[in-house]
Amino acid sequence: MNGRPLGAALVGLGMVSATYAEALAGLAGQVRLTGVHARRAEARAAFAARHPGLQGAGRGYAGVAEIAADPEVDFVILATPPNARAEIVAALVAAGKPVLMEKPVARGLAEATRLCRLAETAGVPLGIVLQHRARPAARRLAGMAAAGVLGPLRAVEVVVPWWRPQAYYDVPGRGSYARDGGGVLISQAIHTLDLMLALAGEVEEVVALTATTGFHRMEGEDFVAAGLRLAGGVPGSLFASTASFPGRPESILLHHRDASAELVGNSLRLAWQDGRVEIAGGAAGTGAGADPMAFTADWHREVIADFAAAVAAGRPPMVPCRAALGVHRLIAGLERSGREGRSVRLAELDDGGG
Repeated sequence: MNGRPLGAALVGLGMVSATYAEALAGLAGQVRLTGVHARRAEARAAFAARHPGLQGAGRGYAGVAEIAADPEVDFVILATPPNARAEIVAALVAAGKPVLMEKPVARGLAEATRLCRLAETAGVPLGIVLQHRARPAARRLAGMAAAGVLGPLRAVEVVVPWWRPQAYYDVPGRGSYARDGGGVLISQAIHTLDLMLALAGEVEEVVALTATTGFHRMEGEDFVAAGLRLAGGVPGSLFASTASFPGRPESILLHHRDASAELVGNSLRLAWQDGRVEIAGGAAGTGAGADPMAFTADWHREVIADFAAAVAAGRPPMVPCRAALGVHRLIAGLERSGREGRSVRLAELDDGGG
């Protein structure tokens, strides 16, 4: 690669593509956009018109095969809906093109596991955009927890009280199992659940109530309340919804022996048992309300920059595909518990592709 900026193609020009455009614009000199692809030519033209200052925005690839054959493409950012990914990933992996893919990995645990194995067998990097791990406040808390300065974990609280109007779900397929793989768990709460797992460790058992409220006409769930049991018997609670008008920022509250750590957006509040209180970071939009894109592109930029550096150095990226299977496993357990009305040990899922 001879010190030049790495070339990245963008596949999928839906709602989140504007965030990727902004993130890439902030990586000039490190990563350059080689071109874009979407099934509809008008989507490619609209993207170019919206981002006239972004190098590469005006080049439209005719298809994935053209991207796979382009020697200027060092990796591909894949931002299509989950139902459109398997064939694309297979083609790019066969061509040896690393892929950085928008969450979720796939519509379900078994499908996600197959994609991870496909990339691993080929020895091609497949990274997942779970950008909440890139928040500075989250990184600080992860470092403190890993160093043991907070003491052993005693309990966990996770709250995702978001709102989406019905117009959001009126987009064909949104909130369905065929396109998205479900509702609030896999499309919205996945970020917070993944970060909780990264901070608190594995969940072993769940008992959940899942429902679709009268606010929405959709196939998947828009309301989840659950109890969790983490490794070592640590208890936890989860509330996740897109029916919590007008929407509030999600939070993770970790109760350790010596301090409780509350992570809200990019703000970290540490309440020590000895009476000290520390606050770090600040407010940051997370798309909790009616505008799902009301969040910073900074964390996407960090994920892309890390992936480019990982490709150049031959090291794993921030979130390899395999590392994202934990949150898919948790979501599958919550869905099964809600569907069957019983407690589910996540080990039950392992024979089904976990």
